[in-house]
Formats: sequence, structure tokens, C-alpha cells
Amino acid sequence: MNPLPLVLAMLARNRMTSLLFVALITLAVALGIAISAQERALRQGSARAADRFDLVVAAPGSPTDVLFSVVYLRPSAVELLSPAVFSRLLAEPKAEIVAPIGFGDNLDGAPVVGTTAPFALHLSGGGLAEGRVFERLDEAVVGALSPHPIGVELQVSHGHGAASPEDEAGGLHGQKLRVVGRLQPTGTPWDGAVVTPIEFNWYVHGLGTGHADGDTHIGPPFEAGKLPGMPAVIVKPQTVPAAYGLRNAYRTADSTAFFPAEVLVELYALMGDVRRIMGALTLATQVLVIAAILAGILALLDLQRQRFAVLRALGASRLFIFLTVWSYVTLLIAAGALGGLLLGWGVAGIISHFLAEASGVAMQATIGGTEFRLVGALLIVGACLAAVPAMLIYRRPVIDALRQ
Repeated sequence: MNPLPLVLAMLARNRMTSLLFVALITLAVALGIAISAQERALRQGSARAADRFDLVVAAPGSPTDVLFSVVYLRPSAVELLSPAVFSRLLAEPKAEIVAPIGFGDNLDGAPVVGTTAPFALHLSGGGLAEGRVFERLDEAVVGALSPHPIGVELQVSHGHGAASPEDEAGGLHGQKLRVVGRLQPTGTPWDGAVVTPIEFNWYVHGLGTGHADGDTHIGPPFEAGKLPGMPAVIVKPQTVPAAYGLRNAYRTADSTAFFPAEVLVELYALMGDVRRIMGALTLATQVLVIAAILAGILALLDLQRQRFAVLRALGASRLFIFLTVWSYVTLLIAAGALGGLLLGWGVAGIISHFLAEASGVAMQATIGGTEFRLVGALLIVGACLAAVPAMLIYRRPVIDALRQ
């Protein structure tokens, strides 16, 4: 005998109760899916954001602080790298690009970052979306998401974040900037930044331009005796072996050098530990929710014990009763698991959107093997637990059920 028609009839008869059970399972599964998918989206997005920052050289200190400042443009207090180290980097034959990074200003809350024209082009993928790269101290390029059009003049403020009343009184720099180009999308906080010549950053803070008096050219070569300290230097080596050689050469008492991936791996390891703990807690929560639902289903089926007894009296086998109850419970769990997979994916996508808006790091939540394994494990556990009410129903004596 085919138990499916009877299962469908049970679903139709207990429509609201079944929907409630499915909804509870969906919410429990969606929690685990959202955590897993969002963690992977954050990891992949942060890794892509660091792709064009080949090697970072900075003063001895915390690589994590430097990474957050340089790649993700998060304000933090870092020691300044000495001009002598920067001068040695400029003379390295194996370095294709050596670009100082300077901070300290903002435009309506958007960071203003000083660097060199070659690095701006490198960050933009080799070419700009429109316009040209800066060629004068008072020119700038903006990120792909910046609202400022080419040709507009900008008045930047000292410090991080939006200008305060005190800034309006004395925090505005006297030197204005004219936008001459726009970067290609990078999927990083640099998409909302204003990128200026490093000389502008030094000049407006009273540090000179790094060139001899009267020299107005932008970028290297710099005058060694005119250079100030800088938060970090980005180096693009010519080859992979050169990258490792430069990293080892500048891990000294005066400087530290690291690949962004090195720092991210440590952060991912910490995130992985947290994810495993959260995943275990989520799976335990899902199992408890299913167990509680099974108790409710058992109570619901107990109210229909006479119907099962009538089927037995009409000749239905115990196996048929077992398969009917088991199929009914398993179908509810499967529907909830599938709904949770889709809902969790949607929730992770919404969270990714808001995190990307807040951090500037492009993120895309996707469903992968981890999430399918989580749902598969839940289905296996649920199918096993579904056998409990099925066994209790099919083992009940027919005479006793009919009398009740």
C-alpha cells in the first residue's frame, strides 16, 4: 500500500499545525545557515579587498592595526615609518611600485588618502574609469562610489569623520583639490575615498612636499632630507621570490613587512574557531527544536490514534502505519530544512548588504557545501528522530486504541 495519499490527507487535516511546525524548523535552520554563509562572505570579501596590497612595510608594531588602516581605511594610531627605510625601499631594484600611504584628513566623513599616481593606477586595475590620474599637488582622483564628479573643487578637513563645528572654525585646510579622475570599482573602502598625491597630505600638515624647495613635480624621486615619517608603504614586487626577499629584508628593528594574507589567515583562524562553536550550538539548538516539535507531533498523532486503529482493523500492516507516520514527520522536517536554507541565504544577503554599506568591503553571501552539509546532517538526525513517534504509533495495540 502507498502511504503518500494518507500523508497528504494528514497534512491537509492538520494544515495550521503543520505549518507552525515547519515555520519553527525553518527559523532554527535559517539561523545556522545565515551564520555560516555570512562568515564566508566576510572572509571572501576581506580577502578580495587586500588583493592589490602586495606587501606592506610599516614601523614595528601591530600588523593588524596597519592592515586595518591601509587596506580597510579604519582610523587607528600607528607608529610612523622612518624616512630612511622609505628611501631604501625606493632604491630596491626588485620593487616595481613603492607607494607611501598618508592619512589624517576627510571630506564629509570620507577618508582622504595620500599616495602616488602609479599605486592609484595599480589599485584601479591599471586604468581609471574616467578622467586621468593626478599630476599636480592640488589634483585628486575619487573612488568609484564617491558622489563627487570630475571637475569639482573639494575642501577637505583635518581629522577623521564628518566635520564638527570646531572643524568649520579652523579644521579646514586652505589648499583645495580638483577632481580629475575616478577609480575603477575595487570592492574596498577605497571606493568611497578621495585619493590625493602624497605631497598634498604632507604639505597641508606642514611637513613639506618631500622635494627640494621650488620642485613642484609629483611622485618619486624624493629628496631624502625632506621626507617625513609615514604610516605605511605599499610595495609591489616584480616577482613572487622578490616579494619574499623584500619581506625578509625589511623585518628588522626599524621596520616590519608582511603580506596582508598573513594577517588575514590569523583572523580567519579566530573566526573559524568562533564559527565552529556557533555552528555546534546552532546544530544543538536545531536538534532541540526538532525534538520539541516531535513531542508536539506525537501529541497530535495520539489524538488520531483511533484512525490508525481503524486502518489496522481494516488490514493495514504495522509497516504501513510506521511508514505513514515516519513520512509525515520527515516531510515536515524536510520542508522546514529547505525553507531554512532559503531563508538563511536571504538573511545572510541582507546582513552582507548592511555590512558592506558600513565597512565599504564588497560582500556576497552564497550557499556552499558547508550549508548543504548542515542541512543534510539535520535531515539525517530528523529522519532518525522521526522513527520515534512512528514506532510508538505502530506498536500501540489495536483493541486498546479502538476502545479509547
